[in-house]
Amino acid sequence: MLNDIPLFPSELSWLSFNERVLQEAEDETVPAIERVHFLGIFSQNMDEFFRIKVAGVRRLASIDSGVGQREHFSQLLKTINDRILTLEKRYAEAYVKVLSGLKKHSIYLVREDSLNSHQLGFVKNYFHSLVLPELEPFFIDGRSAMPLLSDNNIYFAITLNLKGQPSRYAVMEIPTAILPRFLEIPSRQGRKEKVYIVLDNIIRVCLEEVFRNVLPILSAKAYMFKISRDADIELGEYVNRDILERVERSLKQRKRAEPVRLAYDMEMPNTLLELIKKKLKMGSRDSYTPGGRYHNSKDLMGFAPDSKSCRYRRPAPLLSLSTSENIFDQLQDDDGLFCYPYHDFWAITNFLASASIDPQVKEIRITLYRMAKNSRVIAALINAARNNKKVIAVVELRASFDEKANIYWSRKLIEAGVLVVYGVPEMEVHAKLISVVRREQGKNRFYTQLGTGNFNESTARVYCDFSVLTNDQGVGRDIYNLFEFMRFPNTKQVFKHIIVSPFSLRSSFEQAIDREIEAALAGRKAGIFFKCNSLIDSKLIAHLYRASAAGVDIRLLVRGECSLVCDTPGLSDNIKVISLVDKFLEHARIYVFHNGGDELMWMSSANLKNRCLDQRIEVTYPVTNSRHLRTIKKIMELQWHDNQKARLIDAGQTNTRLANEGSRGCRAQDAIYRYLKKHSQRY
Repeated sequence: MLNDIPLFPSELSWLSFNERVLQEAEDETVPAIERVHFLGIFSQNMDEFFRIKVAGVRRLASIDSGVGQREHFSQLLKTINDRILTLEKRYAEAYVKVLSGLKKHSIYLVREDSLNSHQLGFVKNYFHSLVLPELEPFFIDGRSAMPLLSDNNIYFAITLNLKGQPSRYAVMEIPTAILPRFLEIPSRQGRKEKVYIVLDNIIRVCLEEVFRNVLPILSAKAYMFKISRDADIELGEYVNRDILERVERSLKQRKRAEPVRLAYDMEMPNTLLELIKKKLKMGSRDSYTPGGRYHNSKDLMGFAPDSKSCRYRRPAPLLSLSTSENIFDQLQDDDGLFCYPYHDFWAITNFLASASIDPQVKEIRITLYRMAKNSRVIAALINAARNNKKVIAVVELRASFDEKANIYWSRKLIEAGVLVVYGVPEMEVHAKLISVVRREQGKNRFYTQLGTGNFNESTARVYCDFSVLTNDQGVGRDIYNLFEFMRFPNTKQVFKHIIVSPFSLRSSFEQAIDREIEAALAGRKAGIFFKCNSLIDSKLIAHLYRASAAGVDIRLLVRGECSLVCDTPGLSDNIKVISLVDKFLEHARIYVFHNGGDELMWMSSANLKNRCLDQRIEVTYPVTNSRHLRTIKKIMELQWHDNQKARLIDAGQTNTRLANEGSRGCRAQDAIYRYLKKHSQRY
């Protein structure tokens, strides 16, 4: 309980979400390689969980912040660790079953002790020519502390049994940043199969040779481990012109932050394990995760044998704009709605590329949060600057784990002549906006993009998001003025057609929910239908509880963490929460209110978290185009009626799959593509 309302701890709810990811890896109906990728996603999620969530709880458990608070967070930390151990055990079991599933498709991931002579020769040659030059072991016995280890890397802890000398202990980084984690090796003679070995096992084949014959080694054994560090970034009170340098300093501090987790091979001898703990200066509040011999399993996301039979079929993205007509002429006729990844992200890259060379375009403004590795968005902005357009990019340097990439891109943009703005003091810019100013008939006209996802061509292929391109001049003026605020935060701006966090989004939610409460109490129809990634803001949850108690029918599609507790008599009887985890990542945020029959729909960059409502620049856009309303509502209804990949989020967040009722199942993501293809005209 917090603030006298029931709240499910967000950290445990996040683990419940990652369990849903693990369920996909455990599901034998999921294609074999997709199951491998879900194992990788689970592992990557867990790494981030320790670096952010567990690190935060650990800090709170170490200070006395109020009556009973230290005890509360210490107990929460214990519960988290117990839950993680359960999930990691399931992960290990799933890993074995997934490898067995790959064998049915003649794909093998082998250990070093199962190689035949031909394969062994191939591996040894690869080791000597490419691997050995990258290996630099260092001894950890006889020193007071461990040299700096990165939490992005994996390491071998090595025991050396020596002739006539005491055993020695060493640590060595496995160079996965330089060499591929998976190597295809020759198949067994006469067999049609694909055989792979991991880099770790290649090193194990020739482990003694790593020490280059300078020690009298009788035997050597290697055990993998990795650490997770506290990833919190402290920037100080204000964000100003030296933010780039301060983010860089903070990233260096992150590299030296205290370890919060040690994941290790459960076969590691206790003497070696305790030595590593001691050298890392880890204590009782830290997390220890024993597992199999493989760690950093997020690399499994890159395991991609060429086998269509054991992957999801991904149909070609749909085009909803003409490729032979000027995009600005098309937007004169009507707004465009794009539903990724079902629609091609070309709509956005073409919009920017066209603007970059259109003689009538005078100015381009954009917010940048996460960009693709080889970003066509960045290329278009640079080309626009070359063509003497005024280009302003608001680059958010505080995007978690993308800070380094965003520093790189910001410098590239500056070199090209783009005006780069580093966010707003004390506010992270999370809005997804493009503003293009075009001179037409002697007047400036605005063409605007508002959306729920990043301008990232890579994630747009797997993230489900909405995007609107509009020539609505009222909306365009508001977005242009918001960019002015982000450039000059001391100026006062008025927004008539959009809702901007942190200024008015919370109060707008409260007012809209209050209208539904009033209608329900008066005996009229009332309803709320939300789709978001996170619902953990306690004040908003309290408001939803009041709406439920008043009789408002509330449907919630929440992909990730959800602190609202369902099935609480008198409080959440009228609330149902569903989570959808499938081949694509659900990322869109849509908020719908019955509104007396005149349905009110908001498309937003904001999740329902305190920082999104009160501490970030987020934009919520009231959808008024009737065709867009129908399309988005249809997509949400298909997701609500999914009975193949949806889970019911009950009071205990047990992730019960919804029963496949009736003769026809509904798999929402497949049904959405069919719906959009059938209605392939512009939305």
